[in-house]
Amino acid sequence: MMNAHARLVVASTAFTHALPPNPKLSSSIRSRCTPRRPSLPMPSLRQLPTTLQATKTLHPTTTPVVTADRAAGSFAGTDRFHVIDFHHVEFWCADAASAAGRFSFALGVPLAAHSDLTTGNTAHASHLLRSRSGPLAFLFTAPYARHISADDDAGATAAASNSSPVVPSFSADAARRFAADYGLAVRAVAVRVSDAAEAFRASVAAGARPAFSPAELGRGFVFAEVELYGDAVLRFVSYPADTDVAFLPGFESVVSSSECPDYGLNRFDHIVGGVPDLAPVAAYIAGFTGFHEFDRVNGDEIGTAESSLNGLVLANSSENVLLTLLEPVQGTKRRSQIQTFLDHHGGPGVQHLAMTSDDLLGALREIRARSSIGGFELLPPPPPSYYDSVRRLAGDVLSEAQIKECQELGVRVDRADSDGVVLQTFTKAAGDRPTLLLEFIQRIGCVEIDENGKEHQRGGCVPSLGKAG
Repeated sequence: MMNAHARLVVASTAFTHALPPNPKLSSSIRSRCTPRRPSLPMPSLRQLPTTLQATKTLHPTTTPVVTADRAAGSFAGTDRFHVIDFHHVEFWCADAASAAGRFSFALGVPLAAHSDLTTGNTAHASHLLRSRSGPLAFLFTAPYARHISADDDAGATAAASNSSPVVPSFSADAARRFAADYGLAVRAVAVRVSDAAEAFRASVAAGARPAFSPAELGRGFVFAEVELYGDAVLRFVSYPADTDVAFLPGFESVVSSSECPDYGLNRFDHIVGGVPDLAPVAAYIAGFTGFHEFDRVNGDEIGTAESSLNGLVLANSSENVLLTLLEPVQGTKRRSQIQTFLDHHGGPGVQHLAMTSDDLLGALREIRARSSIGGFELLPPPPPSYYDSVRRLAGDVLSEAQIKECQELGVRVDRADSDGVVLQTFTKAAGDRPTLLLEFIQRIGCVEIDENGKEHQRGGCVPSLGKAG
């Protein structure tokens, strides 16, 4: 049997299509209200605050309030610092406008803010995409040429040499090497925290390798980074709840027209790293964050005799920030998809980004319509027999028309816990190399009520799967 979150962390392979949904719920399945004992040693630290402050619409959030009952769970005090939610992911690339334009067009995530020559930034060009449906945000950053003006324009040359990056950790030389080495790849996974300086201090004290010391950006914004895996960093961002800053100080808002649709992707569900050896990386990240083990899976549970992987999910106390790690299983007939990632990426890095939608089928219709003209190509559907199993498993939740559309769009359907269904699919490689993938998820059911009586979909609404017997 496959454990709770495991099916959600698996990227596209032939063997995932060979696994039909399993209507039997594993005895190891749990809701987030009844956490398991972690297998990694987790320290007992200061109590997590029981409420989260919402931000203005410039920094939207769909994060539910953490109730007192939920905060009383056994993981409520393990975090070394207060993590609020994912904030953004940043790509270092050769041309930020081109990369941002493709993602915006393909995923329906509009341009929301920018910092470049037009705003007085002579160090780098940065374009922020952010969903109107939630806090999902992508930042694309590229260096300018070493000399951005003619030799006779001494004034402009001097300005360029004295320019400071608006994203303070940016290094033009490092960004050029990163783009050349990795192609389309994520440099930073950013989380919003209550206090970025304290998050950095606590992380480094617990063994994190520092990447960028805390910097005050003005307007109450603080920014810091520690190493995550490979050349990817975990970025801490904190700012006042009542800020009117578009993204970070130095960025200017962009008002998107109605010609820039939002397909309904609303937040990052989980972010996945591919690593050659899972155990030391998991121990490193768990050690400096205090995140607990949300779930794990081994090759026997998810793979076949031909190809396989091992995975582990680490989560913050409120379990809305999930960092997944995958390693290859060696000795199988076909090379593991994670080994393929590592070979072509050149080492550890972000292997896929999972995004949620409240109308996945509608979002996928839009995404697929653009796949042949510069968008991202979705995986082909499983065989028709798979959807016969779906009808038995989820026919009480999905209509026949919805099941047929799932089949047309290649969406997998799995039962979650005892009261929900998870819809899920992947793209093929998002760039030239067989490295970065994108995943799309919708959770149906699994509703819980916060302390204000408002309903929220439980992030722990995850499927229980296994091989067909």
